[in-house]
Amino acid sequence: MSEVLRPGVAVEVRVPASSANLGPGFDSVGCALGVWDHCRATVTDAPGLVVVVEGEGAGAVPLDESHLVHRAMRAAWAEADVPAPVGLRLECVNAVPHGRGMGSSATAIVTGIVAALGLASASAGDGGEVDLSVANSLAARLEGHPDNASASVYGGVTLSWTEEAGTTTVRLPVHPDVEPVVFAPDTQLSTARARSVLPQQVRLADAVANSARAALLAHAVGAAPEHLVEATRDWLHQEARRASYPASMALVDALRADGHAAAISGAGPSVLVLARRERLETVCAHGPTGWRVLTPGIPARGAALEVLGGG
Repeated sequence: MSEVLRPGVAVEVRVPASSANLGPGFDSVGCALGVWDHCRATVTDAPGLVVVVEGEGAGAVPLDESHLVHRAMRAAWAEADVPAPVGLRLECVNAVPHGRGMGSSATAIVTGIVAALGLASASAGDGGEVDLSVANSLAARLEGHPDNASASVYGGVTLSWTEEAGTTTVRLPVHPDVEPVVFAPDTQLSTARARSVLPQQVRLADAVANSARAALLAHAVGAAPEHLVEATRDWLHQEARRASYPASMALVDALRADGHAAAISGAGPSVLVLARRERLETVCAHGPTGWRVLTPGIPARGAALEVLGGG
């Protein structure tokens, strides 16, 4: 890679939202959702950082060096031993809701990493090529867990684990009859708060039950959607968080009682259903008043980069 990011080099990155856990796959299973954040990153002659944000988070997220996309970019440049540029302009158009359990922080982190590596590659004349496995490991490290980030990097439904050497991700097949539905309330819940109530120990019987359902989940989502209701039952995190999002858990209970594979989406408070396509209308009818009902699909590909100039 070039040691210097050339002024005038610009890339556009688009990264999908994600849902994590899918019930029992805590901190390991993720599902990309067809809701996209876009970011145009341009190396400039003018010193300093300019951040422009439209859509979700506009007026609420910082527009200085603490902006999460920029922090991820600096981490990626440090990892690649590339000096940060003197001038940088970020134009972010966000569609992923913040604080709803749809992976907004992971989306921002993946956006920053892919943009940073793409700018370095384009400056070196390498066409903006980005090694997604490198982006995946760094995103998981910055996020603290790989479930959301890996789904945003690769698309589809992903299963990830982290070792000292980094994060490894495999993509799970998705049955054509499976259609995600997301119920998103107006209320927000920070991931830090949601994780703070989790128990540090679980009963052996609960661990056994959860591991069985997580294994079933990997099979059901790709080959046996008739088992998705059983496969999305969790023993590790949802009940511990019930008091943090009672309305969401009430919706999960109602959906599951009606035979739908419902779970809390990530840290919540959104609710995810892995719906059977023929029952999609019935699932959507459960949407409470004031909640958004999204049918975003599962994009087959994740983070994408285009070199716009200077490469």
